[in-house]
Amino acid sequence: MSEPPSRSRVLVADEQSDVALEVDTWARLAADVLTEEGVDPSLELALSFIRPADIAELKAEHLDGDGAPTDVLAFPIDDEPTPGVPGLLGDVLVCPAVARDQAETNAGMRTTHDGTLDAELALLVVHGVLHLLGHDHAGDEDTAAMRAREEHHLTRWAAAGAATS
Repeated sequence: MSEPPSRSRVLVADEQSDVALEVDTWARLAADVLTEEGVDPSLELALSFIRPADIAELKAEHLDGDGAPTDVLAFPIDDEPTPGVPGLLGDVLVCPAVARDQAETNAGMRTTHDGTLDAELALLVVHGVLHLLGHDHAGDEDTAAMRAREEHHLTRWAAAGAATS
């Protein structure tokens, strides 16, 4: 019997009170994406769930945003981590209140998205992690590649029944 693959560490924090969350579920999803993408298991990722006002402030400060809350932000930290040496990939910040408000609207946008908050949170966590790994949606080809990776991870997650465990 072979050993399970090493998992990258995910440091998770719930800094909001708008939506009750099982943060360990989302940390597992982020770790699964990192493992599936072949990320060195010595690298860590910070996954934080924050309030609308906080994500709006960060968006305005770092992305020249309009001051309106957004659903997810990703901030890479280690541009070129040294293999085998502990490091931090970056931060993924998710706003559960925004996710809750847009979940139903996004139903059907992915094969696994049924309009629930869990489906929306799964999409946002995967999306944020993929941004840290260099995926983007600046052009058509980049968007298609990122969506394909999102769909891959979300389908695996749904098939494992992990979102409900």
